[in-house]
Amino acid sequence: MKSYFTHLECSACGQACDPRRVQTTCPDCGQPLLARYDLATLRRSFSPERWEERPATMWRYRELLPVFDERNIVSLGETITPLLPLPRLGEALGLTDLWLKDETRLPTGTFKARGLAMAVSKCVELGIKRVAIPSAGNAAEALSAYAARAGLECFVFLPEDAPLANRRVCQAAGARVFRVKGLIGDAGRLVQQGREEHGWFDVSTFKEPYRLEGKKTMGLELAEQFRWELPDAIVYPTGGGTGLVGFWKAFEELGALGWLRSEKRPQMIAVQAEGCAPIVRAFHEGRDEAEPWEGARTIAGGLRVPKPFADRLILRVLRESGGTAVAVSDREILESMKQLARAEGLLASPEGAATVAVVRKLVREGFLQRDERVVLLNSGTLLKHVDLIEGPEPPVLDAAARRSRDHEDQG
Repeated sequence: MKSYFTHLECSACGQACDPRRVQTTCPDCGQPLLARYDLATLRRSFSPERWEERPATMWRYRELLPVFDERNIVSLGETITPLLPLPRLGEALGLTDLWLKDETRLPTGTFKARGLAMAVSKCVELGIKRVAIPSAGNAAEALSAYAARAGLECFVFLPEDAPLANRRVCQAAGARVFRVKGLIGDAGRLVQQGREEHGWFDVSTFKEPYRLEGKKTMGLELAEQFRWELPDAIVYPTGGGTGLVGFWKAFEELGALGWLRSEKRPQMIAVQAEGCAPIVRAFHEGRDEAEPWEGARTIAGGLRVPKPFADRLILRVLRESGGTAVAVSDREILESMKQLARAEGLLASPEGAATVAVVRKLVREGFLQRDERVVLLNSGTLLKHVDLIEGPEPPVLDAAARRSRDHEDQG
């Protein structure tokens, strides 16, 4: 299996960069780099049906992934994640064709596994031995696990209030974990400041080119699962926005290859929290760049990104797709977590559940139509956030006393 990866290209100025050397962002303008492939040759020599013959992991798409030598792949079993119909939830929301792509089946329980599996694999291929990341929690878990798998040193920087579960998992995998006063941006500055002194490679969102390629596999999978007919809309929880941009990149590449059944592309819908909505604000103000969000607060830690580094790319995708950006309250997120669990038995993270609240709004406003095919992206599992679900304690039954009474009745 051959990769058709040819070079890296700046998303802003078009500068080409050597893919066989360590790269971060564009050396000329500092914007994110994008992996480019020889799509013309791939189109002549390959058909997507061959993917179906391979094991059901994200690595089946090797031709459109950036690892040159498959011996460098670092894997924990990144399965193809299920695409599930939501008939009861759809009926409640007013949609007849509602689906959810459930990323909880991946290693470490979130979609972060895709990007970090790819980033760590490229670190191995490029000879990088020490990695560091600022994270709200789930990306740190994924990096810790894959770094351990690859035998790399790992340094994790988390906001001081990051969930205990995230911190403990990182420590269990052998990462050096540091808590930072402030938010993810403050953690990111510490990672950047320490690069020269400590010699680590920064795998922050869009500060290296390959996490995007891992997240892109969500779009490749979705297209294959729908038999190369894309849905009308994709509702995506947007913090750093890697996956939203990754979906769009996948569709662009599949379109250039001629493998999609129509020219139609989904409307991409960015989901944010009212307490941290820089993309929503920038989109509706017609800006090409987001202003930093002051005083960011939300129960959805993955959405608490005051200024995404790839804000220009995210906003470009929203506008090119005819999509939109919507913010919802923490109260709506909590209600949606319960609604999704009760209606469909699906245990969504706060970030994933926020997509339900957004669909409710967009159906009511007429942006989404009843018969359109709409896909929600659940980025992680509720099992990491059970502390958010409040309710009365269940009654305690005394089985021994019950058996004694039954015996007396029989006597």
